[in-house]
Amino acid sequence: MYIQYTMDQLFLPMDLETDIPENHLVRVVNGAVHRLSDSIFSAAYPGVGRHSYHPKMLTKIIIYAYTQRIYSSRQIAKAVRENIMFMWLAGRQQPDFRTINRFRSERMKEVLETVFTRVLELLVQEQYVSLDHYFLDGTKLEASANRYTFVWKKAVVKHQAKLQEKVHTLFQAIEEAENEEDALHTGADLPELGEASALTADKLELAVQQLEEKLSEKPKNKTLKKAVRQLRKDLLPRLQKYEHQIQTAGERNSYSKTDPDATFMRMKEDHMRNGQLKPGYNVQIGTENQFVLGYSVHQRPTDTKCLKPHLEHLEEMLGRKPKIVIADAGYGSEENYSYLEEK
Repeated sequence: MYIQYTMDQLFLPMDLETDIPENHLVRVVNGAVHRLSDSIFSAAYPGVGRHSYHPKMLTKIIIYAYTQRIYSSRQIAKAVRENIMFMWLAGRQQPDFRTINRFRSERMKEVLETVFTRVLELLVQEQYVSLDHYFLDGTKLEASANRYTFVWKKAVVKHQAKLQEKVHTLFQAIEEAENEEDALHTGADLPELGEASALTADKLELAVQQLEEKLSEKPKNKTLKKAVRQLRKDLLPRLQKYEHQIQTAGERNSYSKTDPDATFMRMKEDHMRNGQLKPGYNVQIGTENQFVLGYSVHQRPTDTKCLKPHLEHLEEMLGRKPKIVIADAGYGSEENYSYLEEK
């Protein structure tokens, strides 16, 4: 009447692999990681202390978890205990969530790109991909940073120029005061600052030190004392701050104070519909036959400026560029067309 059902029945063989289909994705992950050389992981392990879980096993379960959209270390540890695919990859070992998280955040970070490159080489060897057609697209990811901590480079440059002019005006006032006291006739003893636009924090620091030495000789000079105090307490720190902000921004037009690597850009998801800029990154991903072949993270808000560095990074990993690149009009520019024709 019913199919016999006994939970205590022992089945042979007891190998989990017999229950996994031949064409299952987990076998591809297992084969790809298994073919990696152990030397790739050796640099991440000091070779002392208690025995560690095998890095290939941890790599397998993490990669397979990502293919199943499982990213939490606790959820991965749970799958290793409950999911037959994970149990097979782990050889029935059960690393806890701390071990998994520590491996991927500390040890795997050093070898992640090497592992990714070796897996791509395997896909090429097995003819899953050929690099004949490379489909490229990008997306913007919002950074985990306060959206109101922006620093705009144009504003910093503007404030810096005003400050430089203010410093020069102050030094002119000092020189006039010195001439009135007949302590300096030509201004030769005052520090030379050059043009206002060429004034740097280092030059100003040296000039302030020279003024402080002069003040030690004339401690009752109120004009000089007031100027030195203003330079040391206000103008010099502000100039140092502006230079640091410009250096941090680099070629970008903005950055976030809480995440200096993030650039303010318009996101694709604009719930307020007001074009608000948010700190984020431009992530470029290239695929072929549904396999991700290349990825890169950029601080540039437009895709146009990301094409060349992305393909150069891809060539560094694989040793060659794809024959044909397929991308939308967002990458179109005369510079990019010329670059692709040359390469």
